[in-house]
Amino acid sequence: MRCFSSISKIILVAMLALTGCNSGNGDFEAEWPNAVSYEVFVRAFADGSGDGIGDFKGLTAKLDYLQDLGVKSLWLMPIHPSPSYHKYDVEDYKAIHPDYGTMEDFDEFLRQAHKRDIKVVLDLVVNHSSRTHPWFQAAIADTTSEYFDFYVWENEANIESMTVTETGPDSDNLRRWNPVDEYDDLFFYAYFWSGMPDLNFDNRAVRDTIYDIGRFWLEKGVDGFRLDAAKHIYPDDRAEDNHAFWEEFRAEMEAVNPDVLLVGEVWASTEIVKPYLTGLPSLFNFDLGYAIMDAIRDGNGAQLAKRHAEILNEYLDVTSDFVDATFLTNHDQDRVMSVLKDENKARVAASILLTLPGAPYIYYGEEIGMLGAKPDPNIREPMLWSPVENDSLRSRWRTPRYSTDETVRPVSVQLADPNSLLHHYRDLIHLRNGSAALTLGTLYPVERMPQELVVFERHHEREQVLVIHNVSDANVGVALSERLQEYANVLWSSNSDVEFLSGGEFILPAYSSIVLK
Repeated sequence: MRCFSSISKIILVAMLALTGCNSGNGDFEAEWPNAVSYEVFVRAFADGSGDGIGDFKGLTAKLDYLQDLGVKSLWLMPIHPSPSYHKYDVEDYKAIHPDYGTMEDFDEFLRQAHKRDIKVVLDLVVNHSSRTHPWFQAAIADTTSEYFDFYVWENEANIESMTVTETGPDSDNLRRWNPVDEYDDLFFYAYFWSGMPDLNFDNRAVRDTIYDIGRFWLEKGVDGFRLDAAKHIYPDDRAEDNHAFWEEFRAEMEAVNPDVLLVGEVWASTEIVKPYLTGLPSLFNFDLGYAIMDAIRDGNGAQLAKRHAEILNEYLDVTSDFVDATFLTNHDQDRVMSVLKDENKARVAASILLTLPGAPYIYYGEEIGMLGAKPDPNIREPMLWSPVENDSLRSRWRTPRYSTDETVRPVSVQLADPNSLLHHYRDLIHLRNGSAALTLGTLYPVERMPQELVVFERHHEREQVLVIHNVSDANVGVALSERLQEYANVLWSSNSDVEFLSGGEFILPAYSSIVLK
């Protein structure tokens, strides 16, 4: 479809409405791990047993929805027995929490997911265990137990010598040492809180035990792991030991499944993140998530694509064997809609995420505009499937403060509305899945454009596209250079009111996006 010709605006708008989500190459289909993933908090997602708690029966019942959405992978937040609602303090690494069902329920979920060509990635929390884990209980019951050396211990005098600096006590480090009630002068190290004692990875038996846990789940058929707190296996001053551990972990896992995906949480700047790529070939790109949200809040996208290209180039300094795990926000951050406070802004945020390079992750409910702000339980509220009076699968694990029927339209309502945020996400995901350029193409930022615009090219041997996003609240004129006028076909547009002029010029409405081929 020619955009910059004598064709009238009226006819062109009609064609845009009909072809707004062209499938791209026709014979191309994105494959995991370069496809879109979906993060699930099982407890909040779907209740299949009727006890009010999300579980694997409920999640299995919603696999068709996820397949239709276009996602190719599910990242499950921790599913193991744990004393906490979030389950990041594990009591048994080879079991399923009873609230979520049985191991048989999990096996059936895994079988049904794979039947739909949806991969499954488990959150594996190995930086620490729960304080109620049998290992820790054995350690405090008997300091001569083999499990005592599974954790990190010190006495008060040594802690004081380690935590005093030239400017005074290191309060952050000091608070991480916790007393054991059963002993007068024995403290254990817990980076996050006293309920999560850190494991001692200087102990070979600990490392071997963790590798055995990973093998257990891979042999069961799981496709990969999201590695929690990957930066904290060893203290910050032993970063090289952290890198070496994950290289060893990767080798052990790839010996079981050469195609295993290891995606790491290293919540830090790109400079600190990139050395982890040798052991964790996929890492969450926190810098990009912040940059996208900031660009939309500021109405200034001039540097966004350039910044992303710089991050990718820094990664390439380490290895070409990586998958950039991109996202807007996750289970530890305020939800997109609560940050941006406007559905039009949320739409363009999704458009940017799903057209930039990387393997995008969507947090459950993001696609329907769920709300939520700290503390953490408020950003993990129940998924809204249909109006509450007939929502038999809705989790009731907590009474929502933010995402209610009054504030968020549930899935069933949005599915019936082709102009809904849910359809926006679905259309974009399917667009990306069918486009070699949007899935695999190299990023080339386009500079010297109005600052309200994010403009970049994606080049692949099978396809080249030009992507333009307006992150401002005003219509913005776009004038393409002679070279860029070669992109003369509309592959997708989020707004049928794009006003095409002549000579490669058009007006892009506020918070709108267009992809030209």
